[in-house]
Amino acid sequence: SNCANCELKICLMETRQFRKNAHISQKSFYKAKITLNDCLACSGCITSAESVLITQQSHEDLFRVLRQNKQVSTSLAAHYGLSSSEVARRLTSFLKNLGVHHVFDTGFSRSFSLLESQREFLERFSRKEEDKKALPMLASACPGWICYAEKTHGEFILPYISTTRSPQQMMGSLVKGYFASQKGVSPQKIYHVTVMPCYDKKLEASRPDFYLSEYETREVDCVITSGEVLKMLEEENVSLRDVEVGHLDTMFSNVCGEELLGHAGSGSGGYLHHIYKHAAKQLFRVEVDELTYKTMKNKDFQEVTLEKDGQVLLQFAAVYGFRNIQNLVQKLKRGKSPYHFVEVMACPSGCLNGGGQLKPSSDQTNKELLQQVEELYRGERPSVPEQDSPVAELYQSWLESMGEEKARQLLHTQYHSVEKNTSGLSIKW
Repeated sequence: SNCANCELKICLMETRQFRKNAHISQKSFYKAKITLNDCLACSGCITSAESVLITQQSHEDLFRVLRQNKQVSTSLAAHYGLSSSEVARRLTSFLKNLGVHHVFDTGFSRSFSLLESQREFLERFSRKEEDKKALPMLASACPGWICYAEKTHGEFILPYISTTRSPQQMMGSLVKGYFASQKGVSPQKIYHVTVMPCYDKKLEASRPDFYLSEYETREVDCVITSGEVLKMLEEENVSLRDVEVGHLDTMFSNVCGEELLGHAGSGSGGYLHHIYKHAAKQLFRVEVDELTYKTMKNKDFQEVTLEKDGQVLLQFAAVYGFRNIQNLVQKLKRGKSPYHFVEVMACPSGCLNGGGQLKPSSDQTNKELLQQVEELYRGERPSVPEQDSPVAELYQSWLESMGEEKARQLLHTQYHSVEKNTSGLSIKW
């Protein structure tokens, strides 16, 4: 689908040429079937080993664990015609009836990620003169983009990418670190599942960087998509509309009373929005109430600029989809990127349009469904990470007790350039 270097096309052309040269009869060929092992074995996006990890993380795996124990949100809200908060409360009841003990909200860990991203940006901005690759800081919450960067642009692009963990992996630190210590249990005794709008999040959870070798466990054991949650409901013969409305867990949850809180900005986490406002205030003493976006080549490439007395102080961009990402990378390589920060997402329209989200109904187009999901997301009451007391208190108390180096490990990650194997012998047919 999004093969980074279009090598699949080249491989198929070579196959046709081989068939032509060998005078092989058209009748001797079977219908071609392309799997992850085939079209992605070129390392354009994902390796065959990683595709195995994807099959190990599914709603069937979650069911298996729950049975052994005997015992995202806007996409589902659009499907059932409910509010995000109501979906969250009903989904909490459904999961707990299956045997899940705690249901947390990734909005909480997203606040952690936003706070740390703000701090990282200010640190990078302060050293931009001596370090030419300190800026632009490129957002790192999208694993599809990270996989592409590591496997196609390697050492050139990686220094630009923010090392702050994504909300999913920030929650991994919180659950297998803080929560485990509070409960007095080994991280290995906790089975941690996240619900995400994107299949690439399964790959992110499987990265060696997020494996706790001391306890022989991953920080996130299993990732299921919004679509897989719907499959779980269907396999249990349950409609979410009929599930009893429960109470939202307050620990690690971005809630106010029984209302689920969101984050201002795009449906991809609001990184541009929050970092821009924070940087404007901290660096230039400018309070920004509303951001004015300027659409560039298309709706998935937008800019926000802070000017004072005719001088550009900050220039941020939101770049979604691989075509726009490739244009951004080429600008960086030519030294012509004017940006200080870029919110990068692999999917056109960002995370709300993730591949793991629910599909439109028969009487609905993709565009109509995406618009409905976006309206539900914007309808959520936004929270401000700096003003979120539970987040701020935990951010200070827990991390300060860890020490600077350990805290950095819990909040940040690293990237690895993947050497590309261009040998045709490495491709499985």
